[in-house]
Amino acid sequence: MSRLPVITGFGGVSPAGRSSAHHGFRRLVIDALPAAEAAATWRSLAALMGIPDPDGEESRARMRAHTLVRRIETEHFDSDRIAWNRRMQWAPPAEGIRFRVAAAQLPDPLPASWRVLEREGRQVEILVTEALELLLPAERRSEVNAAGQLPAGFDPRALYPARSHPRGLQMTVYGASDALQSLGIDWEVVRERVPPDQISVYAGSGMSQLDAHGNGGMMSSRAIGKRVTSKQCPFGFAEMPADFINAYILGSVGNTGTSMGACASFLYNLGHAVDDIRSGRARVAIVGNAEAPITPEVIEGYAAMGALATDDGLRSLDGLPPDATPDYTRACRPFAENCGFTIAESAQFVVLMDDELALALGATIHAAVAEVFVNADGYKKSISSPGVGNYLTMARAAAMARAIVGEQGLRQRSFVQAHGTGTPQNRVTESHILDETARVFGIHDWPVCALKAYLGHSIGAAAGDQLVMTLGTWAHGLLPGILTAEHSAGDVQCERLRILRRHEARAPRELDVALINAKGFGGNNATATVLAPHVAARMLEKRHGRERLLQWQRLNESVRECSRGHDERASRGEATPIYRFDHGVLHGEDLAWDAHRLHVPGHALAIDLDLRSPYPDML
Repeated sequence: MSRLPVITGFGGVSPAGRSSAHHGFRRLVIDALPAAEAAATWRSLAALMGIPDPDGEESRARMRAHTLVRRIETEHFDSDRIAWNRRMQWAPPAEGIRFRVAAAQLPDPLPASWRVLEREGRQVEILVTEALELLLPAERRSEVNAAGQLPAGFDPRALYPARSHPRGLQMTVYGASDALQSLGIDWEVVRERVPPDQISVYAGSGMSQLDAHGNGGMMSSRAIGKRVTSKQCPFGFAEMPADFINAYILGSVGNTGTSMGACASFLYNLGHAVDDIRSGRARVAIVGNAEAPITPEVIEGYAAMGALATDDGLRSLDGLPPDATPDYTRACRPFAENCGFTIAESAQFVVLMDDELALALGATIHAAVAEVFVNADGYKKSISSPGVGNYLTMARAAAMARAIVGEQGLRQRSFVQAHGTGTPQNRVTESHILDETARVFGIHDWPVCALKAYLGHSIGAAAGDQLVMTLGTWAHGLLPGILTAEHSAGDVQCERLRILRRHEARAPRELDVALINAKGFGGNNATATVLAPHVAARMLEKRHGRERLLQWQRLNESVRECSRGHDERASRGEATPIYRFDHGVLHGEDLAWDAHRLHVPGHALAIDLDLRSPYPDML
């Protein structure tokens, strides 16, 4: 009997703000919310952004202007004055040129055309007689100036001793802490119920840590005359978010790692967690991705591919003159006339438990993850072009939804969280995939959301954005519309789709299942079948009985109260991340074990070493 993986906690931070308590989702639909709920989210944002008056008109205007997709702000870098080196050929006059320089600054070895004429103390006089190739400091303006950035004023490194951590790891500490604190259950209570080898952590980054504190600094330091630090290389690893969660947040010794699948990375990690819980290898799994790609180098890399929405492209779409400022808030236009995706930063984490543990702890069940399907594209002409793999993942995810909620559930009570990048190629290919899936399964008027219109594309964390916002749809009964464009493009295939251009109110019980779709460079495709909380509850009642479900509901009352306490503290700016440096460090001599059991200090339950062969028919 397969265990059901249920989402019992979630958190993080994105351009929409803090994820827990659905505040990130609420920012997307804030104008469609009741006044009290909207006010609570403004307070949450104000705490993040350091704004003292969350109810003031000017304060709210500032929060609107400095969240979601917008012009790149100088706290990242000045996109009008990006430092670079211009290559120049320089030839001295026939008699050469002399100059004095500190001996310590001489290149080693000395260029062949340089001759030392005189040494005086620490100074030397040099004669150069032949042409040189020079790199001169210069500045340039970025052709891409829009990005989905964390709310202005939010600085995760100020919340704990960051110690030169790359931004993606700072966001990991904040986001994973937010998810754990949203549980409403103290982690020590979970550790008492679960053996240490049955806790999994799958978290990473699709592009590793590429700022100056990680791989970006390591690769560029020598080229710009600086020394590589001892932290840049280890901090740069792509699985470092999982390592940080284990070492500084959970103290976990269980299964760990990350899978990298470009823009589908979060779903790859979610798939590992689902497999672990369903098979019984783990009872708890923390899943997430953190991506911080807003650097000049990363943006230039994607721009060189023609993948990003440039200023010129946006002006062309809107018929603006060459010197006009584009509307950066509308840079990402999924399934409409568009010109490229908008890069973004985000960190999203979810906590999954098996159904038995969730009921025993009274954990809140926000959704259940039925399955994650992954398929490659097969043979390709261009590594970045789409192929057939996403047809397979969507078909399998829809078939799984049908198997669980039935034909009518799939046809009438499902919706799609599309990858929806905002590129001309994506609008054609993904719309065809979705429309064909709808045709094959007899679906008409299939609701399609595309949240990158608000958040931008956070690469490895993108499907985490989609999943967390989907939980908000079930909590608030709102499907977010794609507000950055009025109409779909003429080449979008949507005969059986309803690509939402306005927020749509739906009773949460009218939406049984969401298909979360992700497409990645290189042919990495994944689609998750996610079940609404009321569907999960119905399944749990069938398996465990009505009385057991009533017991869970009674336990859940205090859990929800604790979750609300975390939300209130965070909305006052009083919640701090979990960061336990040099805390409870274990060594081999701390373990108590024999040939049958291994006890890890801090865990009530031991690891069972009486294992059975998985191959009994071969012995």
